[in-house]
Amino acid sequence: MTSFAELGLPVPVVQELQRQGITEPFPIQASAIPDALKGHDLLGRGPTGSGKTFTFGLPMITRLAGKPSKPARPRGLILVPTRELAAQVSERLSAPANAMGLRVMAIVGGVPIKRHLTALARPVDILVATPGRAQDLINQGKLSFKEVEITTLDEADQMADMGFLPQVTKLLNHTPREGQRLLFSATLDGEVDKLVKKFLRNPITHSTAPTTATVNTMTHYRLQVPTRDARNEVITAIAARQGRTIMFMRTKHAVDRQVRRLRQAGINAAGIHGDKGQGSRTAALAAFSDGSVPVLVATDIAARGIDIGDVSLVVHIDPPAEHKAYVHRAGRTARAGQSGKVVTMVMPEQEKDLEKLLIKAGVKAAKISVHPGSKELAQITGARIPDGPPLAPFGATTSATSPKRIAAPKNGGRGNPARAEAGSKRGRRGAPRTRTGNGGQSPRGQRSRRG
Repeated sequence: MTSFAELGLPVPVVQELQRQGITEPFPIQASAIPDALKGHDLLGRGPTGSGKTFTFGLPMITRLAGKPSKPARPRGLILVPTRELAAQVSERLSAPANAMGLRVMAIVGGVPIKRHLTALARPVDILVATPGRAQDLINQGKLSFKEVEITTLDEADQMADMGFLPQVTKLLNHTPREGQRLLFSATLDGEVDKLVKKFLRNPITHSTAPTTATVNTMTHYRLQVPTRDARNEVITAIAARQGRTIMFMRTKHAVDRQVRRLRQAGINAAGIHGDKGQGSRTAALAAFSDGSVPVLVATDIAARGIDIGDVSLVVHIDPPAEHKAYVHRAGRTARAGQSGKVVTMVMPEQEKDLEKLLIKAGVKAAKISVHPGSKELAQITGARIPDGPPLAPFGATTSATSPKRIAAPKNGGRGNPARAEAGSKRGRRGAPRTRTGNGGQSPRGQRSRRG
């Protein structure tokens, strides 16, 4: 096995990786880092979680080391589609960059622009940015890309899906034409290919896997439920499982409703979507990452590019609108060679559309009829009937949301596995209580909110 030192990375970077317990490069790192260190333009194709951040970040750090930078004039630029991904990339690269005397900072929408202006008043070597905020600062004359030597475009296919490529094109036009450019994407077709042809010079392509690899490393299920009320009860039972779970919904309002419903059932859940403030989104992801909040409910865009390990289950509460969204959602599990499960909730009227979508995504998903206390549901997802007290809204400083209250190491603090099978036999007494007249909120949850 090739080591990071053998790839040509400097000793301080290798030592920092070793300090973090990282000793062996992923396949795409082993193949692409030497070419990036030589200054070649690169095309990297691989599933999310295959190690792309270090693939472009470590060569960028190495090549920029030893030279001074100026305030608001970075020499390295990394463009990413979402605020969450910007934060993750910045955090991951900061330590190896510091080892080489370099400073990394992130600028994203949703953060007061004055905070960015203050940070840019100091020299910055590598800037991680979302397109909108970068363009705002350039338009105000507060940021310049004229001295950018290396540019990386991460998750380019997601940039295209989100409609960012016209903006990305403008930003790349602000960088010197002779600079090195690295582009990473799960796919390299359509609009992404146009970007490649315009901005990259004789790029070397490194591909770790075919584009369908992500869905092939997972086990997929269609969980059939007869009604929306039955679906809500099944979702609550799934959320009470042990382990990290990401649940997807199509709309921001649906995410908020679902989080309220789960917390009223005693399940520590948090939500992220585009209307959430940056502080709220950061707090939710940090709590999900450290395990204090085991359930994250998200819209497609908010969760794209999130790289959090040990997510053992992805739940499509709302089936995705198209097959690419299915692949992106599912890619939150089975990362870095690990296995994972993906379940899609489906009601009778959704069956035909879901069947077509799965065919396009290249996914075979077993059909299983389930209810909250069914053996099949427990076997597939680890579902259990929750039995904890209602929790205050996420972020409230109450004992209900303190880590000590929710840790419950014996059974995860979210449900009783012995009660899961019995739930269907006991009927409504064993399942989460809901009333359709108040948006699925339990009477106990109403009292908790008023109190």
